[in-house]
Amino acid sequence: MRIGPVSSLWHPFAAMGAVRDAELVLVRGEDVWVDDDAGNRYLDATASLWCVNAGHGRTEIADAVHRQMTRLATYQTFGDFTNEPARALADRLAALAPVPGATVFLGSGGGDAIDTAAKLAREYFARTGEPERTVLVSRRHSYHGTHGFGTALAGMPANRFAAPFVPDVVTVPHDDVAALEEVLAGGGVAAFLAEPVIGAGGVIPPAPGYLEAAAAACRRHGALFVADSVICGFGRLGTWFGVERFGLEPDMIAFAKGVTSGYLPLGGLVVHERVAAPFWAEHAAPFRHGATYAGHPTACAAALANLDVLEREDLLARARVLEGELHAALSTLGDHRCVAEVRGGVGVLGALELDPALPPPTVARAARERGVLIRPMTSALGFSPPLTTRPEHLDRLVEAVRGALDAAAS
Repeated sequence: MRIGPVSSLWHPFAAMGAVRDAELVLVRGEDVWVDDDAGNRYLDATASLWCVNAGHGRTEIADAVHRQMTRLATYQTFGDFTNEPARALADRLAALAPVPGATVFLGSGGGDAIDTAAKLAREYFARTGEPERTVLVSRRHSYHGTHGFGTALAGMPANRFAAPFVPDVVTVPHDDVAALEEVLAGGGVAAFLAEPVIGAGGVIPPAPGYLEAAAAACRRHGALFVADSVICGFGRLGTWFGVERFGLEPDMIAFAKGVTSGYLPLGGLVVHERVAAPFWAEHAAPFRHGATYAGHPTACAAALANLDVLEREDLLARARVLEGELHAALSTLGDHRCVAEVRGGVGVLGALELDPALPPPTVARAARERGVLIRPMTSALGFSPPLTTRPEHLDRLVEAVRGALDAAAS
């Protein structure tokens, strides 16, 4: 029996009683713009979900997908099976990553990558004589997807509604190295997972020196340092994986989103040679984990074409300029009576923390009515526009958001 009068689609993170007959149906995208089925055009100030780094409507990526689908659309990579795009993408990512002797484990998205990292960390220690190391540590406000491990690791309490169903998970304050060190000193820690810039939890840049100190603490205590760069990679912080600007050399890097600019679902894990060694050794038992679409040839072809766009148009360098422009633009809204704090300046990411009396969805709706799509979060508005965004787009963003704040406040 149909529940809703318009659509049978159950939307993620949605109050379906309100959404089912009030969907926004998007039909077209071009650069920083998307159009709905009523002919309205919107500035996409969130790059969908933090991911359309190269902008919408890239025919180069579509053409690469078409060529691959007419040649070999899909095949699994279990056992000894592989395909040319998967091999080429793994080699290219390994060469770009700040990880010695990197290997690349592919999957379908960021949630897959986090589950892979968590299982791999525990299995690594099981294979190297420390099976008691099972504890996984995350930070308050963090978001690591909604798969099993990601839900358990969530630093956002509302996202743990069905957890914990994974044991040995600890959450520490997002900016307190001493608290992390205390957990590490207690023993049994397999891995510490950290977003370079916390994304869905409020767009929170790291305190100066925090990530470097956290990585050093992990080294001292023998735990693995896992960078969750699902949001922060592929230009979003002005580098390939986001961690380079902090001088980090993680044991693992989770990636997704920007690797294809969201054009097809793909994610994965870059693994340090030290961590991969007990799995790649002669006669080593298989790592019994993987997704059906790991190494999907068409998705990998999209990623390769996307990397070409990012390189050819020097969008990583553009991002390093755009991060300052975005922060400056958002800072002009800091004088609004409904804005409690402006966050940003590290990557093409920003947030406006709102007065607690003003619900972020109300402001986001008002901004949409003014032709700009922004992301409502728990207590803030999030911004992560495509890396092709220009100053005139930011002017429009500020105008719409200021009008939305005024309208929502009244």
